[in-house]
Amino acid sequence: MSAIYPFRALRPVPKSAAAVASVPYDVVNTEEARALAEGNPLSFLRVSRPELDLPPGTDSHGDAVYDLATRNFARLKDLAPLVVEDEASFYVYRLHMGTHVQSGVAACFSIDEYDRDLVKKHEKTRPDKEDDRTRHMLAIGAQTGPVFLTYRASTAIDAVVTSATQADPLYDIVAPDEVRHQLWRVPVAMNQAVVDAFAALDSLYIADGHHRAASAARTRRSLAENGPGEHDRVLAVAFPDNQVQVLSYNRVVRDLHGLTANEFLGSLKRRLTVTEGGPATPARKGDVAMYLAGAWHTLTLPAGSHSLDVDILESTILESVLGIYDVRTDKRIDFVGGIRGTAALEQLVTSKSFAVAFSMFPVSVADLMRVSDAGEIMPPKSTWFEPKLRDGLLSHLL
Repeated sequence: MSAIYPFRALRPVPKSAAAVASVPYDVVNTEEARALAEGNPLSFLRVSRPELDLPPGTDSHGDAVYDLATRNFARLKDLAPLVVEDEASFYVYRLHMGTHVQSGVAACFSIDEYDRDLVKKHEKTRPDKEDDRTRHMLAIGAQTGPVFLTYRASTAIDAVVTSATQADPLYDIVAPDEVRHQLWRVPVAMNQAVVDAFAALDSLYIADGHHRAASAARTRRSLAENGPGEHDRVLAVAFPDNQVQVLSYNRVVRDLHGLTANEFLGSLKRRLTVTEGGPATPARKGDVAMYLAGAWHTLTLPAGSHSLDVDILESTILESVLGIYDVRTDKRIDFVGGIRGTAALEQLVTSKSFAVAFSMFPVSVADLMRVSDAGEIMPPKSTWFEPKLRDGLLSHLL
């Protein structure tokens, strides 16, 4: 059973939705956020990344940042304006990216079920990132970035979505990245049908937003003395598994651990099959495209029973050859979302910012569910879901 709850959303009036909607806080750095928000006083980045309004070099985790988030949120409520629904509702959030379309149900989900692993995870979280979002939620009194959930497709939920989207949407906007975002408010009379449809699901799975979910659970513990309330729930959008799209999450390494390019290549050839040339994007699971010294190579990884390519890459190359034993903390490795393309990998190596890049074949949703069902953990930055939800269109007041 999966519990789901309607909520009284805080949302922009339709005329300001396009200006308010912003990329998720965690896909841009401060400089990128500052550039995106420039000239737009309504950008939700001023709430989710308020340091962009402070002098360069400001500690992004300092008290001044969370104080400014509170003030910017209050200001945006008046300026946009943001309005609160009269009645608790569900929503349908539809994303269009090129020919790809996916439709999810936006709602609140149970933190009790999250704590009991009925909302399943596949990634460990970092305490510093949890600290940041927990302080942010407590400062502004709201959850503003929805968690991205997935579930095994359900005809009952499909029927609710189809019915709710017969009306005109609340919002129909095209973001600067050309992704189209549509949002419908589900009629209140259909609330019980939504609850019943989700109750038939065995599990929900976190696709993207592990830190948001973990921070919501910590926020709840901080507010427990207030008794039961909205802080017992977490804002999320749940999409069926047959609609979500996973891109690769690629790796770049700053140095070759004291080896020359030829020595590194020779070490790889003693461990696995290396083919000169090949596509920059792997054509199948088990292959990795590597950019080294101005050329692409295809690496055929050793077969592993049910292993993910990222697991095999870590044990066979990152640990054994490059001396990277903890990708969560080692500053020699970084991660590049597949949406940036392989040209970005080439540029990082050509500029000598990094010595080698690995272009991965995307992890499947079936693999994500298999790992989650087994109670196991994927290496960090294993999946990049695209398109992304926008912050600011729906917020959950605590």
